[in-house]
Amino acid sequence: MALFKSSNPALRSSTFEKQSSFIDTSNSMTVEGTVGKIAILSLLVFCTAIFSWNQFMEAESFEGFRGYLIGGSIGGLVTALIVIFNPKSSPYLAPLYALLEGLVLGALSAMFEYSYPGIAMQAILLTFGVLFGMLFAFRSGLIKVTQQFRSMVISATFGIAIIYLISFVGSFFGFPIPMIHEASTFGIIFSLVVVAIAALNLVLDFDFIEKSAERGAPKYMEWYGAFGLMVTLIWLYLEILRLLSKLRER
Repeated sequence: MALFKSSNPALRSSTFEKQSSFIDTSNSMTVEGTVGKIAILSLLVFCTAIFSWNQFMEAESFEGFRGYLIGGSIGGLVTALIVIFNPKSSPYLAPLYALLEGLVLGALSAMFEYSYPGIAMQAILLTFGVLFGMLFAFRSGLIKVTQQFRSMVISATFGIAIIYLISFVGSFFGFPIPMIHEASTFGIIFSLVVVAIAALNLVLDFDFIEKSAERGAPKYMEWYGAFGLMVTLIWLYLEILRLLSKLRER
């Protein structure tokens, strides 16, 4: 885990293990505490998602909720970047991120639901199914987080991010990356790959939370761990939503 890697021999992992008995657990991160924070963030996402969902369903047009979608997207991105570069801010900004992303999720889900009735609930159920499936695979040892596994998932994630960035920038100049957003065979396979990579990122999140708790990370890291898992879950849900929409168009 990058947070605890160091070339300093005094900071090797065995040092944390030897000192674990001296850690004040009341001021240290725990898995249970992180689960509680995940529940709080999930509730916040749900509340604002319902709000923006209702705004769209009442207006039945993009004009009715454009501000929520654009404001939530920009605000969520800025907030996420601050938390990533300053984890100590996570107790305050992780809840704000959840509220902002809830606006985006509710708006986008309503848009898809309007075109493909029932798709939002399908995406929600599949997202939670993948979440619990990956958690079982991690806890049972079916998937082990080795350095090679971590490097593979991180590299694939960055690769997908670059493809999306090129496609987004290219759309402004009339040359978006072809087929990845289409309901073609290639487009569906691409979405399946992205969903698989997003799912594997959940395993990295589980490992981060578990290892951080074992090594006595500061209490605020519970919020940071919950924030990281929430980012992955939101990404996974959106990719599943996109995949289902492509399958509906076939």
